[in-house]
Amino acid sequence: MKSKNIIIVFILLIVASLFGQNERPKLVIGIVVDQMRFTDLYRYYHLYSENGFKRLAEQGSNFTYAHYNYELTSTGPGHASIYTGTTPFFHGIIGNDFYDKRNKKMINCVQDDLQITVGSENVNGKKSPVNLLASTITDELKLFTNKKSKVISISIKDRGAILPGGHLADAAYWYDNKTGNFISSSYYMEKLPEWVNEFNSKKYPDIYLANGWNLLLDKSVYEINSPDESPYEKDLFKEGKTSFPHSFKNIIPEEKFSSFQLTPFANQLVVELAKEVIINEKLGQNNYTDFLAISFSVTDLMAHELGNYSYELMDTYLRLDRQISELLNTLDQKVGRGNYLLFLTSDHGGLETPGYLRENKMPVGGIGTERVRDSIMNFVKREFYSEEVIEDFSNRQIFLSREFIRKAGLDFSDVQRKIRDYLRESFSEIQSINIREDLENQVASRTTTNSILNGWNPSRSGDIAYNLLPGYLNNYLEKGTTHSSSYSYDTHIPLIFYGWNIPSKEINEPVFIVDIAPTIANLLKINEPNACIGIPLFGEE
Repeated sequence: MKSKNIIIVFILLIVASLFGQNERPKLVIGIVVDQMRFTDLYRYYHLYSENGFKRLAEQGSNFTYAHYNYELTSTGPGHASIYTGTTPFFHGIIGNDFYDKRNKKMINCVQDDLQITVGSENVNGKKSPVNLLASTITDELKLFTNKKSKVISISIKDRGAILPGGHLADAAYWYDNKTGNFISSSYYMEKLPEWVNEFNSKKYPDIYLANGWNLLLDKSVYEINSPDESPYEKDLFKEGKTSFPHSFKNIIPEEKFSSFQLTPFANQLVVELAKEVIINEKLGQNNYTDFLAISFSVTDLMAHELGNYSYELMDTYLRLDRQISELLNTLDQKVGRGNYLLFLTSDHGGLETPGYLRENKMPVGGIGTERVRDSIMNFVKREFYSEEVIEDFSNRQIFLSREFIRKAGLDFSDVQRKIRDYLRESFSEIQSINIREDLENQVASRTTTNSILNGWNPSRSGDIAYNLLPGYLNNYLEKGTTHSSSYSYDTHIPLIFYGWNIPSKEINEPVFIVDIAPTIANLLKINEPNACIGIPLFGEE
């Protein structure tokens, strides 16, 4: 009888242990692929390996109709929206750079002049999340565990590392294009960990650049894209051509680390660092759930220069597929398959290469930023007898000078309306125009009811905001491409959840970028970020 009771107790302990292990994942990994459009997942799908994008899409929950719900769609706002579960209306990151009304100057979204660069002698580390007004899912995890969870964020771009880490991250590391090293900020630490110094000492960028760049696969498979020698591409490496193979021998020493960011090997550098983070910080090996945020920036940097149909960008995606496979293998070995929860998405999409669109008689163009600015300045000078009515013009927003308007005895509402009416009458390229007195009476929503409102912040944004017709840019580009609109080419992005307690299924319902953070919160059974307007897409199964 006694032995029978011992066996029963033993079985109960095993069951309890199993349930305890599954209460939460050991590690959450957020992967953001900068400027990855939804179509990039499927355009090259037949060439992807079985263990990279395909593994995530086919073994995870693949949301095929995920969209951004605001504009301006760009890197800073995108990363902030993913991790806060809200839009710039609440989190305040209204652009990569935006006008600071208090100090009357343009600032970078992660600029913090009170900080000191850690790991370099230059100013590239004077950064922090000080401009982020809302909490992130990573912050909420730290709060839930009384800061016992580790949160580490890495990227080539500073904003791609800093904003996902939130306010409470243990560390954020980003690439310094002056030294080729990963650096950080005094916001996080006084000095780099020894393992980061050791990683930097290996000088991976020099090794990769010395080897040149050849196509991963046979050149015939790349013919799905425009010709290798294309008029829509810039000569990035000063070779007198845009076609493969690429040598980096003509890059001057002062520019080599900056040029390195325009190669797929910069993504490999991030993967190598991610593996070192997992090993040296023992992520996923603690009693509390840890979080690793990874942002791959090369796809954005390259598309800006070469457009969406270059052999270079295609090769970068094929290599990124293998790099993600490499990362998954490390996670399987170090954390354990089924013990980690991962999501993959993008911070925004991008317009089809404008030069290609124009050549093929698609509607595309540019309004001309200087043209609009000069025209508005001439108008206010005629109408209100001074250019001082306007304090700043940036990001398709007009900031009025309240101080001048008050001193001049003008009516603020009247000034708004007259400028709005002038824009409508003067520029056929403009789609919608919103003025402050209309926007102030509304609140951002989860859906795309008003994308300008969702991307507008009451305290930081301008008094008049407008967007453009589909296919139109601030300035037309002969080479490369860009983003920032509320149209599908900029808003439709991949969204995949994979791993711990995630069912294998494809979901075609409309979902939004602000739904990622509450979904993770719901799975972890913690609070969603404090300004979250998204909803959980599924719960624990």
